[in-house]
Amino acid sequence: MNYNDDEQDDLFEIFYQLKDIDEAIYGLIIQLFRKENIEDCVGFLSGNENQRHFEQYIFKEKNQTQTEEEQRFYLVSNNIIQITNAIKKIKDHDFNKQNYSEEIYIEFNQNLIKKISKALQITQFLKFFVLLTAIDSAFVQCGSNSLNLLIQMKVDLRNQNFEKIRIQNVSLVGANFARCNLSESQFENVDISGINLSGALLFNCKWKNLRIHELNKLDGHIHNVYSVSFSPDGTTIVSGSADQSIRLWDVKTGKQIAKLDGHTFWVYSVCFSPEGTKIASGSADNSIRLWDVKTGKQTAKLNGHSQWVQSVCFSPDGISLASGSADKSIRLWDVQTKKKKIKLNGHIEGVRSVCFSPDGYTLASSSDDQSIRLWDAKTGKLQTKLGGHTNTVYSVCFSPDGSTLASGGYDKSIRLWDAKTGQLQTKLDGHTNTVYSVCFSPDGTTLASSSYDRSIRLWNAKTRQQQTELYGHTNTVYSVCFSPDSNTLTSGSNDASIRLWDVKVRILNKVNLDGHPSNVWSVCFSPDGTTLASGSNDKSIILWDVQTGLKKGKLYGHSYGVRSLCFSSDGTTLASGSDDKSIRLWDVKTRQQKSKFDGHFSFVWSVCFSPDCTTLASGSDDSSIRLWDVTTGQQKGRLDGHSSSVWSVCFSPDGNELASGSNDRSILLWDFKTGQQKASLKGHTNSVYSVCFSPDSNTLASGSYDNSIRLWNVKTRQQKAKLDGHSSGVISICFSPDSTTLASGSFDNYIRLWDVKTGLQKEILDGHSVSVWSVCFSPDGYTLASGSYDNSIRLWDIKSRQQKVQQDGHSNDFNSVCISFDGNTLVYQNSSNDPDQIFKDIIVQQKPPLSKYNSLSEAQNNITILLISQQPIFLSQGALVLNGEFFNYNGFDLRPFLESKGSCILENYKQIKKKSNENDTII
Repeated sequence: MNYNDDEQDDLFEIFYQLKDIDEAIYGLIIQLFRKENIEDCVGFLSGNENQRHFEQYIFKEKNQTQTEEEQRFYLVSNNIIQITNAIKKIKDHDFNKQNYSEEIYIEFNQNLIKKISKALQITQFLKFFVLLTAIDSAFVQCGSNSLNLLIQMKVDLRNQNFEKIRIQNVSLVGANFARCNLSESQFENVDISGINLSGALLFNCKWKNLRIHELNKLDGHIHNVYSVSFSPDGTTIVSGSADQSIRLWDVKTGKQIAKLDGHTFWVYSVCFSPEGTKIASGSADNSIRLWDVKTGKQTAKLNGHSQWVQSVCFSPDGISLASGSADKSIRLWDVQTKKKKIKLNGHIEGVRSVCFSPDGYTLASSSDDQSIRLWDAKTGKLQTKLGGHTNTVYSVCFSPDGSTLASGGYDKSIRLWDAKTGQLQTKLDGHTNTVYSVCFSPDGTTLASSSYDRSIRLWNAKTRQQQTELYGHTNTVYSVCFSPDSNTLTSGSNDASIRLWDVKVRILNKVNLDGHPSNVWSVCFSPDGTTLASGSNDKSIILWDVQTGLKKGKLYGHSYGVRSLCFSSDGTTLASGSDDKSIRLWDVKTRQQKSKFDGHFSFVWSVCFSPDCTTLASGSDDSSIRLWDVTTGQQKGRLDGHSSSVWSVCFSPDGNELASGSNDRSILLWDFKTGQQKASLKGHTNSVYSVCFSPDSNTLASGSYDNSIRLWNVKTRQQKAKLDGHSSGVISICFSPDSTTLASGSFDNYIRLWDVKTGLQKEILDGHSVSVWSVCFSPDGYTLASGSYDNSIRLWDIKSRQQKVQQDGHSNDFNSVCISFDGNTLVYQNSSNDPDQIFKDIIVQQKPPLSKYNSLSEAQNNITILLISQQPIFLSQGALVLNGEFFNYNGFDLRPFLESKGSCILENYKQIKKKSNENDTII
């Protein structure tokens, strides 16, 4: 199927004719259709009597002259005729028949959007068609395509009433439905990957044949999940963990079936036997154990290895079991007799992975010695040694036809080898860190890989091209395994979770989120608050326009990640410190590099301008602080006093002192003009990652890996307070401009706001999925920016954290202000929409803990709508789910998945109200 320019022009012409329509008419038409229970909208609008009735119903007003009334009727009538004609044309157009989110329409849509994006009335027409799907079934596909266009145009769809809409055969990837009413909506064959349903109403929905990469999250392990494997019939997953347990899970429900205990140390590897009746496990307790799947009982313990058993694998016929160990050996075991058959020696370092070829004749192994070896599985003789990886090879896997061997290792690469000749076929690059696992799909079409970079990547086994990146885990992904039908992938991670993925979903019309593809280490506002700078592990610095959310420029020059950023007080210059050991100054206006300071001989962790902009201080991994003349670029001084890395440097606003925090647990205060150390503040029991003066120069705050924040009196040098709350190290801190609030970012993924006067915690901002490396207040104090290891930058409205639900018996207001990096409206206020009476009743109670927060308002307030990332991420924090159906096309019930994302699954509204009245809570 193809389209031509005439078709594109035809559709544009239909839309363009509506550019002068009064947008209020669309809403009033929908109201009338609902009131009159209209099902055939074209027939109703085409009837002259109905049209006259329509005009009088909407526009009959008192105190109008006859002339004014006639003029008004004429305008309204003309608008309605135009709308009616457009609807008739659309009804017979392919736009109402075909899925315009398919790949063949990508260019078509892009060109169309360029033409219509600036016409607000056309946008309202598209919204009108979305709402029309709830009324007239003849326009379901048109409304679905309209919604897809709105998403691509980045129109603000939050806080909308989409009750009863019917959407089919379309991609909604990246849609932002935060706080929308989607109750009684019907979705059929819709791609919902990466959509935001946070705070949405999902009552009595019928969503079927959904397409989404993420299927479920299995929680139960309390430590790293090192290995996962499907049963041969695809109904069960087995997992091995650092918590010493082996667990069995039901694939459809996500429920834990059994827990197998016996190992006394980490379980590194688990594997089903080919017939599915046995499980083998290898552990850091040096043993291999065999388990009966049906009873969950241990049937054998195989001893022989003198160090950790890091991999186990059954032969295709189930007769033999191979094991690889840190003791450098591989052993083959007779499964029936439980006796060792052969010991294979050859690797000179620990063996990380073993894998049988599909015919069972060859055994592949990989090792810390950087090699891969192929062995005769019958005789134990070495056949071939494959060299190419430059460090540890963590995983090997044969393709189903046995012709190719895949390997992944510490050098971030995946390599494909000819299994017969041992020749390297190709090298797949894409992961940004260690590759821990590779696995072919049983149908041989796809290769999956997982990495320390927290991603899973899918590769076309034939073309060797990357197809998809899957993000969801918040830490290293150690293991991946395909289901027998090749449709589902399971993964185990250092975040202690197991996840299921639909690998057949192919995202089209992927949202273009133009940001950092790697960890964001530093964010900094310009003094006038108009620009936000972000520095990343991707070596770049991005300047963002805070008002529009658009990228103003990208600064290249550093050869390694950018750790620290600082604007000069006049806003003309930006300083950056990097892992490449250099400091660079950038002209903010021209975005050109002004100068480069070299002198440190290790990473530059922190840079800071003096208040008068004449001096730049830098702290480095080389334990030194250096002072630079901003004008000449010459080093003015070197401050030595710390015995380890200097993580942070900060000038006092009055220009009298420089503070530094170090890995040696100390904070030092310096007279930077003389270079003399003035004081040493001790109290932290671990590294001091961040120091920050309050704007009034009276207080110094410090954040440490000991999980605490301390406040110090600058004059007396005494500790004023110790702020406890973070469950992991505090990486970054920042005072609000009025010195009353302190923000902190931590390895625990949270941002916390503290009352500086009382030392009490005011708020927790929950949104990042990994460590928060940087926090920074805007100059007006209304916005907080944060940068994280999850590759995102988020903006938080400090006032809206106080948002409250107001009630007067008739309406409820939600007031939220957001600055959007994804192009959504900057300020949004929703009042008295009254989308659903049941929803209003629940809100009015102001009692139920719908998530881990104390009220719905708090849950919504802590929803991050703003995200700069290369990947759209599915969100549903605080969504309310009552009854309904949510199934993917393979029959997976997605309600457990929604719950794992923070949705509240409501059982019964009457029970909820009763329980709320009795216990002031919902259970």
